[in-house]
Amino acid sequence: MYKIAYIPLDERPCNYSFPNFLGDRGTGSSSHGEVNLIRPDLSLMGNKKVPGNMEKIWEWLYEESVDSDGLILSLDTLLFGGIIPSRLHSLTLDECRNALARLSGIKEIHPDVKIYASNLIMRCPKYSSSDEEPDYYEDWGSEIFQYGELHHLISANVASEENHKQYENLKQQIPQEIIDDYLSRRKINVEVNKLVLEYVNNGLIDFLIIPQDDSAPYGWTAIDQQEVRGAIASHNLELDVYMYPGADEVGCTLLAKMINSFKGKRPLVYPVFSSTQGPSVTPLYEDRPLMETLKYQVLAAGGLITSNRSEADFALFVNSPVEPMMEAAYQDNLSTKYQVNRNLIDFVEQLDFTMNERNIPCVVADVAFANGSDLAFLKLMKRKNLLFKLAGYAGWNTSSNTLGTCITQGMLHNIYGNTQKHTNFLALRYVEDAGYCSFVRNNVTNTILPELGYDYFLVDGKNGRVSEIVQEQLKEFIKENLIDEDNEIKIKKCYMPWSRMFEVGLEVENIRRVK
Repeated sequence: MYKIAYIPLDERPCNYSFPNFLGDRGTGSSSHGEVNLIRPDLSLMGNKKVPGNMEKIWEWLYEESVDSDGLILSLDTLLFGGIIPSRLHSLTLDECRNALARLSGIKEIHPDVKIYASNLIMRCPKYSSSDEEPDYYEDWGSEIFQYGELHHLISANVASEENHKQYENLKQQIPQEIIDDYLSRRKINVEVNKLVLEYVNNGLIDFLIIPQDDSAPYGWTAIDQQEVRGAIASHNLELDVYMYPGADEVGCTLLAKMINSFKGKRPLVYPVFSSTQGPSVTPLYEDRPLMETLKYQVLAAGGLITSNRSEADFALFVNSPVEPMMEAAYQDNLSTKYQVNRNLIDFVEQLDFTMNERNIPCVVADVAFANGSDLAFLKLMKRKNLLFKLAGYAGWNTSSNTLGTCITQGMLHNIYGNTQKHTNFLALRYVEDAGYCSFVRNNVTNTILPELGYDYFLVDGKNGRVSEIVQEQLKEFIKENLIDEDNEIKIKKCYMPWSRMFEVGLEVENIRRVK
């Protein structure tokens, strides 16, 4: 039995629950109870902008680390109380340094415990909204992003004369106290990342991921990334610290890496794309071509890319985007490029052949669109009766969120096989990523919320009428799009974690029909 203590990035299901759905291989699992993944009680975690109880979480961690084989730690939670509080805090660098020092005590108690950690590069959204940012981002968010992008272009000596004029105009427009507050917090974030590198350097942290949440090629986030990358190189830690786009999938990724490490495995992954252009497309909310991020995601989960399909432990079928990438909510009005620059028919035939003729397990990363599954592709997989034969599937939020989630499922399927937990998580992904993200969310937002007096950013709590309507519509989606002669899907729980429409909380069960 491996005991792993897990500190999530925040209380949302993608961070708090997905690793447990995937990795808790305890009582009732067909994997002989090999992994016991534990986490702090949900009551200790925060609530969106309200930080978690860091003191209690640290106490829990010290208590559980005594007999743990491994720890998976979100330092954003241990220092600031979660992902959103990490963008809003008023801590000094000394306060952060003192909090980090508590990691040394864990190694003193249990020198052999393996510690994998993550700590974000602070994001800088392109839009004006204070939903997840400081209050002033409601009025100045877009300008703050543009200001950072122009600052970066100018400092890199690639700015045009017009860029210089725009920069000076923005400099006059944005109140100085807002810029000072925003950049001071970014500076703390960079310095904390440098402090964390020292813990990797002295062996207190065995492996570190520095994810880039909602990144872009130019701007404040890219500037900070350059500085932290330089610090990684100065410590010679390039093989111990990975930095790439992502955030909410990192708990899953580190879990896969840790279990692979415990089992002494280095799975080989063979990628297949639905479009020739796909590997070179830079996905929305990211800063580099899809293939470069994919390499990191496989590496970070403990695997390696292979160019030989026959030697692969599993094939990774990437339903890839084309330029310009679209949001899933608008896929019923596809651009011509999406229709001619991908070949979904060949893609699904290759998937079917690889699984059923070559007997190679297949994982699907459905990243053709941002923030949801490709419903046309889902229909083809259902017609081929492939949905519940996959070794992994995801199609939610950003490309990196999807990649990290489905690759982790593929890694655990490679070890534990087709367990009930595995098919339950497949069912969850289809209901959430296809049902909710690509259909129900948009439908409820546009047709139901106005009648009830709510909007996208605020509904009637976690378990109100909106969650009931969402569940009703998801049941209809399941009936029409997911169930087949061998499988049923039951929704056991449906709620709105942050009382808004962006994410949904679900617990589902795949019920295999007995013939």
